[in-house]
Amino acid sequence: MTTEINTQDWQQTFIATNLLAIGYNAWVGYLGGERGVVICSTNSPHLSIACETFKAHFIPRKNLAAFLNAWLAAPDTVLLQRHFMNAHILEAVDKYNPQKDVVFLLEYGNQAGFFYLTNLPITPSQCYQTICKSWAEFQPQHSLSIEAKIQ
Repeated sequence: MTTEINTQDWQQTFIATNLLAIGYNAWVGYLGGERGVVICSTNSPHLSIACETFKAHFIPRKNLAAFLNAWLAAPDTVLLQRHFMNAHILEAVDKYNPQKDVVFLLEYGNQAGFFYLTNLPITPSQCYQTICKSWAEFQPQHSLSIEAKIQ
């Protein structure tokens, strides 16, 4: 039981620390036209546009069933909360409010945790705006003028 509590504490800390990046990825994916799930993996750390040090992907709903079947069926992946099966994850994606909530899977080592993030202190669109604003602040001035010409 203590190991499970420590795992949950670690997961909650990860989510709290990386909420901007998780929300950003959720909103970018949703802007692509469909509900979906943010998948994060801490197995191969790297730095990306949202300043996260983990791989993050948005899997749209139309691709999610096939993805879950392949990913969670892999012999080295264990879903921590075993009562959450693919159908429950798909149902969560169908019902969540992309304006306020995030459906999130966290992979670390050979384990995966499922999270339905609600009542967030910052919405996914606010995460997106915050990261875009911060990103623009660090861009060279000529890049911004080129970007304005493209638009």
